[in-house]
Amino acid sequence: MGSPAFKPRPTRLARRLRNNATNTERKLWHHLRGSRLNGFKFSRQMPVAGFICDFLCRSAHLVIELDGGQHGWQAAEDEARTRRIEAEGYRVLRFWNNDVNERLEGVLARIAEALAEGAEAHPQPLPHAGGE
Repeated sequence: MGSPAFKPRPTRLARRLRNNATNTERKLWHHLRGSRLNGFKFSRQMPVAGFICDFLCRSAHLVIELDGGQHGWQAAEDEARTRRIEAEGYRVLRFWNNDVNERLEGVLARIAEALAEGAEAHPQPLPHAGGE
């Protein structure tokens, strides 16, 4: 009997993915980090619904996924992943890597639009009653 396969914890895996980001992920991250896109805070490689999402904006309930060539033949798995993430209350935007590399301004405009929609759909909660 062999030893069970090592399965990294989500936070450990997310850290490893952050440290080994693709060029496309780094390119988009440059525009999302530090609340650069309309003041919304993004995190990268964050666990949601058992998956590590490329980018996450908690306040707008938005997940951004970048898809490379391998996603062309794993569309069913990507759809199931999207449904599970959406079941947690998030919207999922998917972009092909070549969209980020060749049409970055359009990608950023679509993300900004989704952020505005998310902010309208999920307003900030009211202060706790009795806490003036």
